[in-house]
Amino acid sequence: MAELFASPFFGISLSIVAFLIGVQLQKKTGLELCNPLLIAIVLVSAVLLVCRIPYEDYNQGGAVINLFLSPATACLAVSIYTRIQLLKENWLPILVGCTAGSLTSMGSIYGLCRLFRLDESVTVSLLPKSVTTPIAISVSQSLGGIQAITVVAVIITGILGSIFAPLLIKVFRVKDPVAAGLAIGACSHAVGTSKALELGETEGAMSGLAIGVCGILTVVISLFLVP
Repeated sequence: MAELFASPFFGISLSIVAFLIGVQLQKKTGLELCNPLLIAIVLVSAVLLVCRIPYEDYNQGGAVINLFLSPATACLAVSIYTRIQLLKENWLPILVGCTAGSLTSMGSIYGLCRLFRLDESVTVSLLPKSVTTPIAISVSQSLGGIQAITVVAVIITGILGSIFAPLLIKVFRVKDPVAAGLAIGACSHAVGTSKALELGETEGAMSGLAIGVCGILTVVISLFLVP
């Protein structure tokens, strides 16, 4: 059994099965709280704890899945290209909106970490929480952050954005699909973008665009926040 758990196929299979269960639960219940990624995390964690499987063994397969993060993020360029004319017409609001989103996200984290006197390494680990994982890890590592904290913060941010974004759009009566897409992408990166694609192609394209723009802005802003 130890050899089976240490195989990369175990980690890959467990992750896929757990995610498919989450997808089916969301379809049957129709609840936003039944987020497939959240359910997959809970199920995988439960299996590892109950069966006492070391995380290092599971990560043999998890590392293979991580290889697809960057290509998956790059594929968002396809949806952006389909809305290139919309991008040209709204380049200024898009730039201003992404800048405001990045400043709000990083500024609030920086202020709260200073308020609660958190360690410097924890602060820089949390700063890039609202950008996609490959960019967040690169920023965190370059600033001396802790990769594990950064990954957890990014996942939690994305899941919360995916769950609450549709509700907040209704509460604040956001009618413009460009504004809705930018807001989702700026605060909840690729996980939120998957939800934005469900809302509409324009929302998905703008959310994907926000991931790239906010990623660049996060790198620049972090240089000023952290000497």
